Amino acid sequence: MDRRDFIKTSAGVVAAMSLPALEAGTLSELQKPAWKFPRYRGFNLTQKTGGVGPRRKFEEEDFEIMADWGFDFARIPMSYWNWSSKDDWFTIDEDVMKDIDEVIELGKQYNVHVNLNFHRVPGYCINGRDQEPVDLFEDTPENMQKALDGTVYHWRYFAKRYKGIPNSQLSFDLINEPPKNTNEPRYIEIIKALTAGIREEDPERLIVADGKDIGRNPILGISDIISVQSTRGYDPMSVSHYTATWVPEDEFETFNFPTWPIKGDDGKLWDKVALKEKLIGRWQPLIDQGVSVHVGEWGCYNKTPHDVVLSWMKDILSLWKEAGWGYAMWNLKGAFGVLNSERADVKYDDYKGHKLDREMLELLKEY
Repeated sequence: MDRRDFIKTSAGVVAAMSLPALEAGTLSELQKPAWKFPRYRGFNLTQKTGGVGPRRKFEEEDFEIMADWGFDFARIPMSYWNWSSKDDWFTIDEDVMKDIDEVIELGKQYNVHVNLNFHRVPGYCINGRDQEPVDLFEDTPENMQKALDGTVYHWRYFAKRYKGIPNSQLSFDLINEPPKNTNEPRYIEIIKALTAGIREEDPERLIVADGKDIGRNPILGISDIISVQSTRGYDPMSVSHYTATWVPEDEFETFNFPTWPIKGDDGKLWDKVALKEKLIGRWQPLIDQGVSVHVGEWGCYNKTPHDVVLSWMKDILSLWKEAGWGYAMWNLKGAFGVLNSERADVKYDDYKGHKLDREMLELLKEY
């Protein structure tokens, strides 16, 4: 289906659905539910992040492991491509949705809070953004509205399907990592529309919104309707993403071999003081408005020396503990995780058939 046919088809489906108006004014009677986000700590489970290739289901073992270690939070970043298609946003594969049902049930079984996040929505993803037929953030007004209608449709579907599940077990995280230099008025418009759509199906659902600028900065204009905002813990990128080819070069402070602390090419020293200023301080105005902050993603790629990783992690974790913030590491198993990370300088323990970075795990458990 080409772009023109897609837009024509989408418009017809939306009209047939008769979606209610979602202007900002409709939210005046939809105040945020009274809910203080606990200091949840855990991991991102990434089986549904891509949405291309063989269907990947969630593993009970992951929940068993998290519960055994004392963690209580699973962020589930998902691409809508898993249950729908970029060529037809308004058809949903009910069979794939059973996988989402199962992960929520696993969370309930193991007392792990499940946070469903749309990593890719109709019209936007931080990765492969140009693969969408229209753009949610930067396009013609007509095309941006098409993408917003499609995203509202999916969140309304999720809200209706999971209505009644307690907020202690389930929350929704609207859109993963809005673009760098986010158009803030547009992002607020999107958040308000998605929130209205969800709350028309489930008025009490706990909703999380990622901060602007790839999650790095707070959005003050939604504090009256959103109880929790999600931030990131990847700074400085020269430590957390050393040699990562998918990161734009202008996001690295230096290309020198990583140390901790580390000095950027501009002379700035990155240490615990700098971390507190960037990762904590800029969120204080939001906290003063009674909004909870949670670190939805963080971690360090496996090419950074292990001793540097642990030193950086200790500083960042101690800051979050002091602030009372929880976190979800990217990931449990894989290049950023504590299991099967394939670091060249780690002596792994065998754990349930996996390679465990014991030092990293003990550091996480301490904080």
